[in-house]
Amino acid sequence: MNKIGNKIMKRKVRLSILTTILTTLLIGLVFNQTTIAQTRNIIKNIRAAVGKNKDYSPYANLNYPVRVYWGDAHLHSSFSPDAGLAGNHLDPNQAFRLAKGEQVVTSSGQSLRLEKPYDWLVISDHAEYFGLPQAFREKDPDIMQTKSGKKWAEALKKGGSAGYEAFAEMTKDFAEAKPSIPQETLTKLYHKMWKRSIEAAEKNNQPGVFSALTGFEWTQSIKGNNLHRTVIFRDGINQTSQILPFSEFDSTDPQQLWQYMANYENMTGGRVLAVEHNSNLSGGLMFAPKTWAGLPFTQDYATMRAKFDRVVEVTQSKGDSETTPELSPEDSFADFERWNKANIFGLIATTPNMLPYNYVRSALKIGLQYETKLGVNPFKFGFVGGSDEHTSLSTTRAENYFGVGALAEPKAKRWQLPFVKSVISPKLNTHMWEMAPGGLTGVWAAENTREAIWDALYRREIFATSGTRITVRVFAGWDFVANDLSKPEPLWVKDGYSRGVPMGASLTSAPSGKSPTFMIKANCDSDGAYLDRIQIIKGWLDDKGETHEKIFDVAWSGNRQPDLKTGELPSVGNTVDIQNATWTNDIGAPVLQGFWKDPYFNPNEAAFYYVRVIEIPTPRWTAYDAKRFKIKMDNHVPMIVTNRAYTSPIWYF
Repeated sequence: MNKIGNKIMKRKVRLSILTTILTTLLIGLVFNQTTIAQTRNIIKNIRAAVGKNKDYSPYANLNYPVRVYWGDAHLHSSFSPDAGLAGNHLDPNQAFRLAKGEQVVTSSGQSLRLEKPYDWLVISDHAEYFGLPQAFREKDPDIMQTKSGKKWAEALKKGGSAGYEAFAEMTKDFAEAKPSIPQETLTKLYHKMWKRSIEAAEKNNQPGVFSALTGFEWTQSIKGNNLHRTVIFRDGINQTSQILPFSEFDSTDPQQLWQYMANYENMTGGRVLAVEHNSNLSGGLMFAPKTWAGLPFTQDYATMRAKFDRVVEVTQSKGDSETTPELSPEDSFADFERWNKANIFGLIATTPNMLPYNYVRSALKIGLQYETKLGVNPFKFGFVGGSDEHTSLSTTRAENYFGVGALAEPKAKRWQLPFVKSVISPKLNTHMWEMAPGGLTGVWAAENTREAIWDALYRREIFATSGTRITVRVFAGWDFVANDLSKPEPLWVKDGYSRGVPMGASLTSAPSGKSPTFMIKANCDSDGAYLDRIQIIKGWLDDKGETHEKIFDVAWSGNRQPDLKTGELPSVGNTVDIQNATWTNDIGAPVLQGFWKDPYFNPNEAAFYYVRVIEIPTPRWTAYDAKRFKIKMDNHVPMIVTNRAYTSPIWYF
C-alpha cells in the first residue's frame, strides 16, 4: 500500500473510533444526563489522544491501578479471647468463607450472607491469649492444668454471660499486662493456634480472586487506655510460620513492637506494617507528645514509627476517630458516631486535654510540627476502615449488621446490652446501641493479590468508609485544570499519575506562583444511598508554628448554593422514614466530581489535604432493629446516619 493509501487507512481507523465513541456519548446523553458542553470536551480530548496514541487500545500499557478492591482490615474470630469466651464459635475459615460471598450459619444459629463479596480480608485475632477459647473447647491438657485455664474453661462451657464475665476478668490482665496463665504454657498454645490461623489464610487465598492476609492485634491496654495496633503481613505461610504473634505480655512499649517487626523483616525477607486503631479511646496517649518511656520524640523514634505505623484506622465499630466538635467546632459533620466518655475499659474518663491526642485530624496537624522539628513526620498516616467485629462476621451495612460480638447478634433487646460496665461511674458505661457497624477499606491496587493489596496499604493509596462502598479517587498536582475531569476514565487517571500524585503521596517544590490543584471523582455505593457532597479538609502550619484547619465544599448535589455571608452549603435534606426504616434517592447524586485549587496556598507553609465524601441521610442499624423486632428504643438512641468516606491525605512540605 502506498503512502496515500496508508494515510487514508489511518483516517478511516480514527473516524471509526470517533464514530463509536460518539455513539456511546449520545447514549450517555439520554441515560446519564451528560451535558452538550461536557460531550464536546470529551470528544475533543479523545480526538487528541487517538491522534497521538500509536496503539489502537486506549487502555494499552497502563501501569497504574484501574479498580478498587474492598476489604476489612480488622476482624476477630473465635481465636480471640473476647470473642470465643463470649459465644463466638466461628473460626478463621468461616470468617473467610463469609467474606468470599458464601452463606454461613452464625454463632446464634442465624443464616447470613453479605450483600456482595469482599476482595480481601485481614483476620487480626488478639495476640494476648491467642486461641485460648479454642483450647478450652478442645480441653487442651496444658491449658487445663492451670488454675485460670480451668476456671475460664468452665465459664465457656456455661456460655452466655458467664463467658462474658470470664473476659471481664481478663481485662484486668490486659490492663496490667500480666497473664494469669504461665508464659511457657501460652507459648505452646500460640504455636498450635498460630499455625491454624496462617493455614486458614493460605487455604482461602486465591490470587486474582480473593486475598486472605495474615495478621494479629497487639492489644496494649494499660489502665484501660487503647494503644492497640493491628499487624498485617505481606507474606504467605513460608515467612509467617517463622514467628509467633507479639503481645503486650511480651512488651507494652510500641517501640518493642516495631523492633519485632524489623526483626521479622530481617529474618524472613518479608514485609509487615501496623495499623493504629481506636485512638478515640486512648486516654490521650495514642498521639501523645512523649514516647511510652516518657521521653521526647527523636528523629530515630519518628523514623521507626513512620516506617511501621503506616496506617491509622479512622473509623470502626467503637466510634469514629477523625475528629470531634470540641476540636473542630466549625465542622458541621464532626459529630459522627462519637465516643468521648472514657477509655476502652471505662476506667478513666475522657477529659478535654486528652482530645488533641485522641483524634486523627489533630494528629495530622501535630505531625506537621514534628516534621519541621525533626525532619520526619511520625503521623503521616494512610486511612483505613475496619469492623473490629468479634463475631467472625464482617457486616458493616446497617440492614445486615450482626453486632460486635456473638451476644449482640440480632435480637430484640440487643440495643440495651452493656458493652462496657465502668467500675468508676455508670456515666462511663457504654451500650450496644452506641456501636457502629464498622468500616471498610477501599484499596487502589494493580491486582487482587496479597502483595498488591499490602503494597497499596503501605504506599497509602487507600481510603476508609463508615461501612458502605462509596468509591472515591483524588489526584493533586500543580497544573491540573477543570477540563481535565472531562476526559474519559483511563485518560484523566493517567494524567493524575503522570502530572500529579494520588492519595497517600506528597507534593513538593511548589513552582513559582503555583497552588495545588485537585481532581476528585466519587461514586455512590451501587446498592446504597446517593451522595450529598465532596469536601476537602486542609490542615496547615503557619510561620509561627501554629496549626490550623479548614473545610471546603468542592462539589455537591442539586442546585444548592453556599450562603453568601457564611459560606455554608444548605443541607441536602432527609428522606428517611424511621418507622419503616426506608429512604429514597430523590435527593443527592449517584456521581460527583470536583476540581479545586487552594485559594489560600502559601508555599512556605506545610500542609495536608484529604477528601471526605458525605452520603445523604439513611436509616441507622437501630432503625432497622426497631422495625424488624417491632420495638421502641429510648429517645436518645440515634436512628439516622450520614455515612461517609475519607481518603488518605496528600501532604505538602
